[in-house]
Amino acid sequence: MPPRYRELFLRGAVLNQGPDACLRLFTEESFQQQAELYTSQPANQRSARLTRHSFFANSFGVEPDRQGRILIPAQLRSYAGLDGAVVVAGAGEWLEIWDPDRFETEMSAAEATTEDEG
Repeated sequence: MPPRYRELFLRGAVLNQGPDACLRLFTEESFQQQAELYTSQPANQRSARLTRHSFFANSFGVEPDRQGRILIPAQLRSYAGLDGAVVVAGAGEWLEIWDPDRFETEMSAAEATTEDEG
Protein backbone atom coordinates (compact mmCIF):
# COMPACT_ATOMS: atom_id res chain seq x y z
CA MET A 1 0.00 0.00 0.00
CA PRO A 2 1.41 3.43 -0.85
CA PRO A 3 2.81 5.14 2.27
CA ARG A 4 0.49 8.14 1.99
CA TYR A 5 -2.56 5.90 2.46
CA ARG A 6 -1.27 3.54 5.15
CA GLU A 7 -2.46 5.52 8.14
CA LEU A 8 -6.04 5.45 6.84
CA PHE A 9 -6.06 1.64 6.98
CA LEU A 10 -4.38 1.05 10.35
CA ARG A 11 -7.67 0.03 11.97
CA GLY A 12 -8.33 -2.53 9.26
CA ALA A 13 -9.77 -2.54 5.80
CA VAL A 14 -12.15 -4.40 3.54
CA LEU A 15 -11.26 -5.71 0.11
CA ASN A 16 -14.06 -6.08 -2.39
CA GLN A 17 -14.48 -7.18 -5.98
CA GLY A 18 -14.83 -4.05 -8.08
CA PRO A 19 -17.14 -3.92 -11.08
CA ASP A 20 -14.29 -3.36 -13.55
CA ALA A 21 -12.08 -6.43 -12.94
CA CYS A 22 -10.21 -4.61 -10.20
CA LEU A 23 -10.35 -4.73 -6.41
CA ARG A 24 -11.61 -2.00 -4.15
CA LEU A 25 -9.94 -1.38 -0.79
CA PHE A 26 -12.16 0.38 1.72
CA THR A 27 -11.47 1.75 5.17
CA GLU A 28 -13.89 0.28 7.70
CA GLU A 29 -15.84 3.55 7.65
CA SER A 30 -16.09 3.84 3.88
CA PHE A 31 -17.10 0.17 3.63
CA GLN A 32 -19.97 0.80 6.06
CA GLN A 33 -21.10 3.79 3.99
CA GLN A 34 -21.02 1.72 0.81
CA ALA A 35 -22.81 -1.16 2.54
CA GLU A 36 -25.63 1.20 3.52
CA LEU A 37 -26.24 1.89 -0.16
CA TYR A 38 -26.68 -1.82 -0.82
CA THR A 39 -28.85 -2.49 2.21
CA SER A 40 -31.10 0.49 1.46
CA GLN A 41 -32.48 -1.33 -1.57
CA PRO A 42 -35.69 -3.31 -0.89
CA ALA A 43 -34.82 -6.90 0.07
CA ASN A 44 -38.05 -8.17 -1.46
CA GLN A 45 -36.74 -7.34 -4.95
CA ARG A 46 -34.66 -10.08 -6.54
CA SER A 47 -32.27 -7.65 -8.25
CA ALA A 48 -31.55 -5.95 -4.92
CA ARG A 49 -30.87 -9.31 -3.25
CA LEU A 50 -28.51 -10.35 -6.05
CA THR A 51 -26.65 -7.06 -5.77
CA ARG A 52 -26.32 -7.52 -2.00
CA HIS A 53 -25.11 -11.09 -2.42
CA SER A 54 -22.48 -10.01 -4.91
CA PHE A 55 -21.25 -7.12 -2.77
CA PHE A 56 -21.10 -8.86 0.60
CA ALA A 57 -20.04 -12.33 -0.56
CA ASN A 58 -17.06 -10.82 -2.35
CA SER A 59 -15.88 -8.66 0.55
CA PHE A 60 -13.03 -9.71 2.83
CA GLY A 61 -11.67 -8.03 5.93
CA VAL A 62 -7.89 -7.49 5.79
CA GLU A 63 -5.29 -5.93 8.05
CA PRO A 64 -2.08 -4.38 6.81
CA ASP A 65 1.17 -5.71 8.24
CA ARG A 66 3.85 -3.39 9.64
CA GLN A 67 5.11 -2.64 6.15
CA GLY A 68 1.64 -1.72 4.89
CA ARG A 69 1.15 -4.90 2.90
CA ILE A 70 -2.13 -6.77 2.76
CA LEU A 71 -2.79 -10.37 1.89
CA ILE A 72 -5.21 -10.60 -1.03
CA PRO A 73 -7.35 -13.75 -0.95
CA ALA A 74 -6.81 -16.10 -3.91
CA GLN A 75 -10.40 -15.66 -5.08
CA LEU A 76 -9.89 -11.90 -5.43
CA ARG A 77 -6.44 -12.23 -7.01
CA SER A 78 -7.92 -14.54 -9.62
CA TYR A 79 -10.88 -12.23 -10.30
CA ALA A 80 -8.64 -9.18 -10.85
CA GLY A 81 -5.92 -11.09 -12.72
CA LEU A 82 -3.26 -10.13 -10.17
CA ASP A 83 -0.01 -11.99 -10.54
CA GLY A 84 2.94 -9.86 -9.49
CA ALA A 85 3.11 -6.08 -9.64
CA VAL A 86 -0.09 -4.09 -9.18
CA VAL A 87 -1.30 -0.52 -9.62
CA VAL A 88 -2.95 1.14 -6.63
CA ALA A 89 -5.10 4.11 -7.64
CA GLY A 90 -7.22 6.44 -5.54
CA ALA A 91 -10.91 6.44 -6.44
CA GLY A 92 -12.59 8.74 -3.94
CA GLU A 93 -14.07 6.63 -1.14
CA TRP A 94 -11.76 3.69 -1.81
CA LEU A 95 -8.50 2.64 -3.43
CA GLU A 96 -8.48 0.41 -6.48
CA ILE A 97 -5.99 -2.39 -7.05
CA TRP A 98 -5.39 -3.26 -10.71
CA ASP A 99 -3.33 -5.51 -12.90
CA PRO A 100 -1.05 -2.96 -14.66
CA ASP A 101 -2.12 -3.96 -18.19
CA ARG A 102 -5.81 -3.82 -17.32
CA PHE A 103 -5.33 -0.44 -15.66
CA GLU A 104 -3.61 0.95 -18.74
CA THR A 105 -6.46 -0.32 -20.93
CA GLU A 106 -9.03 1.21 -18.58
CA MET A 107 -7.26 4.57 -18.53
CA SER A 108 -7.01 4.58 -22.33
CA ALA A 109 -10.75 3.89 -22.56
CA ALA A 110 -11.48 6.68 -20.07
CA GLU A 111 -9.31 9.08 -22.05
CA ALA A 112 -11.05 8.16 -25.32
CA THR A 113 -14.45 8.69 -23.70
CA THR A 114 -13.39 12.10 -22.38
CA GLU A 115 -12.13 13.12 -25.81
CA ASP A 116 -15.39 11.96 -27.44
CA GLU A 117 -17.45 13.99 -24.98
CA GLY A 118 -15.23 17.07 -25.18
